[in-house]
Amino acid sequence: MSSRPEKENPGTIAASAQAGKRADVGDGPTIRSGKLAGRSLYSAIWIIALPVLLGQCANAMVSLVDKIFAGFLPADLVKPALDGLGLAGYVTWFISISMMAIGVGGMAIIARAVGSGDRELAERTLAQCGLLSVLWGAVVGAALWITCPAMARLAHLSPDATADCVSYIRILAAGLPATAYLLVSMSCLQGAGETARPFLILVVVNIINVIASWAYSGVEITVAGSVIHNPVGINANVQGIAFGTITAQACGAVLIHLLMRHGIADLKFHLAFLRFDRDLFRRIVRIGGPGFIDGLGIWLGQLFAVLWVLGAIVKRSNLDEGMIGAHEIAIQWESFSFLPGYAMGVAAGALAGQYLGAGNPKMARRAIRACLYVAMAIMGLAGLTFILAGDQLTLLISRDPVHLELAPKALFIGGFVQVFFAMSMVLRGALSGAGDTRMSMILAWTSTYGVRVPASWILGYVLGYGFVGVWIALSGELVVRGLFYFARYLHGGWAKIEV
Repeated sequence: MSSRPEKENPGTIAASAQAGKRADVGDGPTIRSGKLAGRSLYSAIWIIALPVLLGQCANAMVSLVDKIFAGFLPADLVKPALDGLGLAGYVTWFISISMMAIGVGGMAIIARAVGSGDRELAERTLAQCGLLSVLWGAVVGAALWITCPAMARLAHLSPDATADCVSYIRILAAGLPATAYLLVSMSCLQGAGETARPFLILVVVNIINVIASWAYSGVEITVAGSVIHNPVGINANVQGIAFGTITAQACGAVLIHLLMRHGIADLKFHLAFLRFDRDLFRRIVRIGGPGFIDGLGIWLGQLFAVLWVLGAIVKRSNLDEGMIGAHEIAIQWESFSFLPGYAMGVAAGALAGQYLGAGNPKMARRAIRACLYVAMAIMGLAGLTFILAGDQLTLLISRDPVHLELAPKALFIGGFVQVFFAMSMVLRGALSGAGDTRMSMILAWTSTYGVRVPASWILGYVLGYGFVGVWIALSGELVVRGLFYFARYLHGGWAKIEV
């Protein structure tokens, strides 16, 4: 880092009128409303970030449990199941990115509206985002239903893995409108600084997911030598895991709608605002659209490494199954590392947006730096764990020889770049919250297609380093991306964006 955090008291987000003195928050106005008013900077960060972190950890745990369930299937089903879930994992990532166009736009507008005290604008935005999420979710679901067989073929999946992958994705696609409503609504509430109650909803979603996926999949669990038999008697294997997922997400969509209808401190869902608002729709898309293209570019670059590069390596090595599953095992564990970065990115985006809405760019910068330091410390420790304990982490999911050979190597390589990964995640979230999504998109595409895509192909396939070469390329690109975002933060143009 080129600068150290200021040592003076960061002050509070809003002045305390009852105390009869101005809060020490830097030059300019303060946030005028919202649950963060009157909070110290670090208190506000953790109020936003901690529930997000816990909620995302809960989601990651469900994904981990799903893969453990797949690992407990009969031995002849494990490799195709994990390969199929490996590619399907990129589809679930695409689903999240697809909702970004609405969620990021809504979050930025709501954050500014709450910061400036414009409650009506915040509530109209909330309702419009809910409407758009359901419509967009149906469109994306239809596209995934049609294209998933082609993706499986491009990845050179075996026939069994292809069947598992296609059925899993199509089940998720059928429930995508409810999933979209849940994801977008959570982004909107994060813009208002409300993360605690959505976290509780995520806890319920995760509990339902684990129980339903276990029941539908037919996996038998052994605890202390005793076998716990399937309570439903449905042996749907991978398809059962997918049914459990959409069941849980539908329940989550209902619960978060009830929460928004009840309302939080400065935000409530009103049916009267569901009438299509063309101007607000354009505003949401103008802000969130570049963020969607930003995420889409990263996703396509990553998918290139999995579909074309790993697929070509699999074909050349005559290894029918296992490599993509090993890749997904490493990604699964790495997801626990980047969750603190994501949570701090949410906090940085919400606080930056609200401080800018209050006309206080100085505190916006300080909030971003504070979030960055916390994320880098936590993710750096996680990276050290990957370096030292990759074998043990892999064994928790699978004992297949291919997985045990490859996944620890990937974790070892990825462990060294977690600090730079933290930098990219936090600063990307901050730029999104500030409405600087266009530059974020440019940086992401430049890094992805200038470094990630060519390096994966050259190191993995052309030079023959295979799976390890692909992971060296992916990890190296994270370093470049983090430095790109840091340069934009130092430039300061994000603080002047109009939303």
